[in-house]
Amino acid sequence: MKYVEEAVNLFENGYVCSQAVFAAFSEEFGLPKEQALKIGACFGSGMRKAEVCGACTGALMAFGLKYGDDKAKSNEACVTFLDRFAEINGSYICRDLLECDISTKEGVEYAVEHNLFKELCPKMVESAAEIAKDMIFDE
Repeated sequence: MKYVEEAVNLFENGYVCSQAVFAAFSEEFGLPKEQALKIGACFGSGMRKAEVCGACTGALMAFGLKYGDDKAKSNEACVTFLDRFAEINGSYICRDLLECDISTKEGVEYAVEHNLFKELCPKMVESAAEIAKDMIFDE
């Protein structure tokens, strides 16, 4: 299965956004998928605080696996990725993307009521995985 499809599939099967994106790439760099799913568990929903989108965090962790031994390259990958994601999606901040603050009960209720976790979040997972795939394998 390709990386982008794997990330979306993982997300749609109950894993949080950060787990889905990170695990889709982890085995490419020698980290078992099961370990990536554990590592990525606490980064979904903008670390549960509606901060940096978990799909972005998952991608950044994948860059860490690829470039972690080179601070300059890892910093460049981080900035480039976040800039591209924001250019495509308008932001890389979860609350901006969802247009609600899911760190609050009211925000979660709004997101559920408007089906954001099932309609918008898979698109963010797909976008993050697509950008990461391009950066990891094409550059």
